[in-house]
Amino acid sequence: MTPRILFVDDDENILAGFQRYLRKRFNLDTAVGGAAALEKIKFGGPYAVLVVDMQMPGMDGVEFMERASLLAPHAVRMMLTGNADQDSAVEAINRGQIFRFLSKPCPPDDLAAALELALERFSMLENERALLEGTVIGCVKILSEVLGTVVPAALGHGQRLREAMRRFARAIHAQPLWELEVAALLGSIGYTLIPPQLQEKVRTAGRLSSEEERIIRRLPKVGHDLLEGIPRLAGAAKIVLYQNKSFDGRGYPDDVLAGEFIPLGARMLRILNDRFKLETDGMGHATAKRSMQEQAGRAYDPVLLEACFSSLGPLLEGGGTDDGRSLAVPVHALVPGMVLRAKLETTAGVLLLGEGNVLNQSMIERLRNYEELGVIKHPIVIRSEGLVEAAAAAFAGQ
Repeated sequence: MTPRILFVDDDENILAGFQRYLRKRFNLDTAVGGAAALEKIKFGGPYAVLVVDMQMPGMDGVEFMERASLLAPHAVRMMLTGNADQDSAVEAINRGQIFRFLSKPCPPDDLAAALELALERFSMLENERALLEGTVIGCVKILSEVLGTVVPAALGHGQRLREAMRRFARAIHAQPLWELEVAALLGSIGYTLIPPQLQEKVRTAGRLSSEEERIIRRLPKVGHDLLEGIPRLAGAAKIVLYQNKSFDGRGYPDDVLAGEFIPLGARMLRILNDRFKLETDGMGHATAKRSMQEQAGRAYDPVLLEACFSSLGPLLEGGGTDDGRSLAVPVHALVPGMVLRAKLETTAGVLLLGEGNVLNQSMIERLRNYEELGVIKHPIVIRSEGLVEAAAAAFAGQ
């Protein structure tokens, strides 16, 4: 699809002139005034390039560009004005993130050349974004697989947290959703760097020494440092760093942040983590709510706490979708997307995957290797959430 350009001006004659001179070379659209242009972006986009007149009544070009950046963050922005004073240009560039600033009237050939450059810039940035997104997705995938290999129970917990975070975030319109989900999924990534015996102590709620407690206390910083160096994961890293911070400012990290200055995702993750602990220990939905409300304003953001319990009903562990049915399957019948209904161990009692783990191809390959050695403890029980039929089909095809 040919990239589209939107021209915005309060003079219809000028817009008609743009159409006459440029329509054979570019895919043009026009809007009279800023309000109409925002509607076009919202309902008629996407646009690769936005070209706006600076001096418009009601909503000037700078305000329009500032608001348009929320609706079309990736569009390249250009400004036309007949009053090219330096202060206006600086304001437009700083507030509207302007790519080119052109004096009006602008000769058609000069404008066309500027549009070509803008489209080239848009194409270059799109390619960079696609490459970066692929890199980020790949890094998250590798980290989650490492977490699942080294600390299987932590990955299962992270997968359930990610699903709960998705529903929680949508309920309160929190953004960016992908960042919140990554932080929930990889919030325990720091556990991959501690000794196996300490991992087991934590998993079984064993008594920790003071030195071990200090190590566990620092794990959010470890997770933060692992994620921070990955492109676009700085926000998720900060959520992981502050996930245990109390709303009143107590806890780790020991700094001045408190209340709403703590990242929103960290406040959400603190609530979800603690609620998981209570409900998976057998505490009912209503009792868990009363218990956590006693600490509202101290440990938890009171507004978010109320929203969590109102948007996520009981059975947080299964997302409220588990119908109780299950199926025991052999290793060769496992397919990606299946959810373990019970923990999976070796015959020696070593945990391979925890209850609730969503299987991916790497996990299945790992299980096949253990199966070849004859050390997997059977049965392997999966949960039915539209996947029993897939498992049965795979089993029948063997």
